[in-house]
Amino acid sequence: YNSCYSTASVALPFPLLPTMTSDRPLILLLALLLSLVAFVAAKDVTVEIQSAGSGPPVTESHRYDSHVTLYIQNADGTKTPSGWSTRQSDGAVRDQPFAFQPGVGLIEGWTEGVLKMKEGDRAWLAVPSEKGYGAQEMGRKGGSGFYIPANSELLFDIEILGKEGGARADL
Repeated sequence: YNSCYSTASVALPFPLLPTMTSDRPLILLLALLLSLVAFVAAKDVTVEIQSAGSGPPVTESHRYDSHVTLYIQNADGTKTPSGWSTRQSDGAVRDQPFAFQPGVGLIEGWTEGVLKMKEGDRAWLAVPSEKGYGAQEMGRKGGSGFYIPANSELLFDIEILGKEGGARADL
């Protein structure tokens, strides 16, 4: 007989782990905490660099020019074009950079993501709906232009070209 084994119902060789009968509330609490951690982690903005630039970090002090294509991230991992792009190669009439200043008139997730980038970077910027448009749909469904359904996870293919009106970062 080893004293670290429980005789209650399920024998576990680890004295710190709860048994299935006596510590059921603790198991439920641990499961709840793990679910909460997973839920919070899912709401993080992620930046996956496709090609690194050599410019300075993006800051809230400047306006920047960028090329952007917006996709809707589907639950199965696929992406659907939203209909909005500044790149001719992705459906725009012509290449037309999008100018922005982090923190000014943008969704929270965009600002959070671009502040993790530097001039010249091209990245996938994944924004959970809570840091995007939330329950609000944008654009016109079935119409011309773009459409973003309510509660959409957003995926931006963004390239920071450089400061607005300035020299372009070394790409």
